[in-house]
Amino acid sequence: MKFRIAAIIALSGLVLASPSYAQLYSVTDLGTLGGTSSSASSINISGTIVGGAQTGSGQFHGFSYSGGVITDLGTFGGTGSQANGINSGGTIVGSAYIAGNSAFHSFSYSGGVMTDLGTLGGNNSQAVGINDAGTIVGDSNNGSGQDHAFVYSGGVMTDLGTLPGGNNSQAAGINNSGTIVGLSNNGTAQHAFSYSGGVMTDLGTLGGTFSQAEGINSAGTIVGQADTGSANHAFSYSGGVMTDLGTLGGTTSLAADVNSAGTIVGDAETASSVFHAFIDTGGVMSDLNSSLDFSGAGWTLTFAEAVNDSGQVVGIGTIGGNTHAFLLNVVPEPSACALFVGGLGLLGVILRRKLHAERGA
Repeated sequence: MKFRIAAIIALSGLVLASPSYAQLYSVTDLGTLGGTSSSASSINISGTIVGGAQTGSGQFHGFSYSGGVITDLGTFGGTGSQANGINSGGTIVGSAYIAGNSAFHSFSYSGGVMTDLGTLGGNNSQAVGINDAGTIVGDSNNGSGQDHAFVYSGGVMTDLGTLPGGNNSQAAGINNSGTIVGLSNNGTAQHAFSYSGGVMTDLGTLGGTFSQAEGINSAGTIVGQADTGSANHAFSYSGGVMTDLGTLGGTTSLAADVNSAGTIVGDAETASSVFHAFIDTGGVMSDLNSSLDFSGAGWTLTFAEAVNDSGQVVGIGTIGGNTHAFLLNVVPEPSACALFVGGLGLLGVILRRKLHAERGA
């Protein structure tokens, strides 16, 4: 009896302690459009993914992926396209070659229809992001040999200009408040910027000469990459302060996206001088390859491109010698109830063995 009581007390302490659980992710291979390679660029809150994939004829086309089905978005009559962003309503943006492949134009895609957004006067443009209001950002040639960031709304593409002294700029993302981020030349170097209320603001660097912004969340936290003076590191920027996120033991890193909870994803060099996908939560960067469940066998995750507000991550990895787009889903943490039931089963085994030993004595 003393043994049984002691065992129950010990088990109760184990369950009540609720030991910490290392977050795991399951991996889904998004496949291709008939070729050998693919890459994922963005994922919305509904879990629809967009990117680019090789077709059976060797072309690369933009795709959407939902419910286990990958769909070819086509082109403007040319041979290639790429999907870069998607909003909560399912509108997709990217760029596609026009007939003859002499130029590529920004597009929006909704209801099975790809719409040409035009340019700022030059030949080429590419759309890279869209918010839930349908405002689109990207960059376009302006007809004078310069590429400028643009915002597209209400059927009108507007040039955002550059930082003072600059001649080129690119937009990389937009949040639901309409703040746009990207990079611009300032006359001497390329710097990350934020754009709001008609004003482009230089975000500076981590001590070096270069920076670029890649994404922004609903709270206004910006992520990207900046020169520290000796290497380019991933950064987060909030409240006027740029914070170095470090690496995975190597020299360089880049932050590609941040969700509303502040979870950041990107890629970083390891101590072995290879690049791995990372996730940063609470200021701690970790290698996503170390957080895979059994479904991750054979995978090497090289770059995490985007994370949605459900914590799903998409990006690029290698499997079977090919580069494929991946989706990571959070593996639910075992509940206290499950731990308790499992503990009771273990206790039963222990008690049966104890009783058997006592009877055999």
